[in-house]
Amino acid sequence: MPQDDVILQLNHLKQYFPAGKGKDGQKLFVKAVDDVSLDVHRGEVIGLVGESGSGKSTIAYSIIGMYEPTDGEILFEGQKIGRKHRSMQMKKDMQIVFQDPGSSLNPHQSIAEILELPLKVHKIGKTHAERMERVKELLTMVELPEHYMYKSPASIGGGEKQMVAIARALATDPKFIILDEPTSALDVSIQAKIINMLLKLQREKNLTYLFITHDLSLMRNIAHRVAILYLGKIAEIAPADTFFQRPEHPYTQMLISSIPVVSEEEEALKPAKVESTGEIPSPVNIPPGCSFHLRCPYVMDQCKAEDPAMIPLEPGHQVRCHLCQAGRTTPAEPN
Repeated sequence: MPQDDVILQLNHLKQYFPAGKGKDGQKLFVKAVDDVSLDVHRGEVIGLVGESGSGKSTIAYSIIGMYEPTDGEILFEGQKIGRKHRSMQMKKDMQIVFQDPGSSLNPHQSIAEILELPLKVHKIGKTHAERMERVKELLTMVELPEHYMYKSPASIGGGEKQMVAIARALATDPKFIILDEPTSALDVSIQAKIINMLLKLQREKNLTYLFITHDLSLMRNIAHRVAILYLGKIAEIAPADTFFQRPEHPYTQMLISSIPVVSEEEEALKPAKVESTGEIPSPVNIPPGCSFHLRCPYVMDQCKAEDPAMIPLEPGHQVRCHLCQAGRTTPAEPN
């Protein structure tokens, strides 16, 4: 894609948090995000996937301005932004939907008041009556009846709360929305309804989504591209079809091979089972070399000493692995 199509850029983003001092008196840091570079293209859905503690939500909160980056830069439509350096227009164009709508909606306000607040902040609608018409439009967009505007969050279900949270994110007519595990706390039937609604809105409004999840199988039919995070670093990024058909990083192969399927045909499409060994290291004490080497069945001496760089394999497909840098695929017999 051309560079002018890029709506969001992360350039060597780092987000470290103080974690006290070690026995030698040296300051310790949790390296939640450690040198992440990523381009998000206008109108695409990019999936950011990883286990708990991989840094997914920290990236989201850094982009939205909840954290000031430790190092690196975030650019939105070519303009560098930080926690304190973002215009009202940028705040209007960039929104987030959190994982738990129960904690992100004010329980003391009605749905109408919740949806009217961003309209007031961004001066959308000159009068209360105009804003209420916009509230009704927003409820219609997320497939909720207009009379829900008079309800409180406590009087509606979890899926309906998340629909209200999505309506609030749509209130300012944004260009870019971060979806931070928006369906993980919901029943499967409700998940499907919300996913279909999000995709419909994305197509109709040409929205750009950064979809954060720990559920890799969810990405197959949603994302245009998928990026895998491991201990604050991107391990692999590829178009969704390539990602599921030709995963290269051992960690990606491990995750995809563990996705549950319901038929032998689907099982045959998965990569060979990759067994993880060891445990996830502490983000306060990440070992030298490749951060995955303690769990990788194909580890080489080089993996223990050198942190691999991200290399391109084909257009849009990049991987951070010494095996791929050496022009090798994973060996038949693990070490």
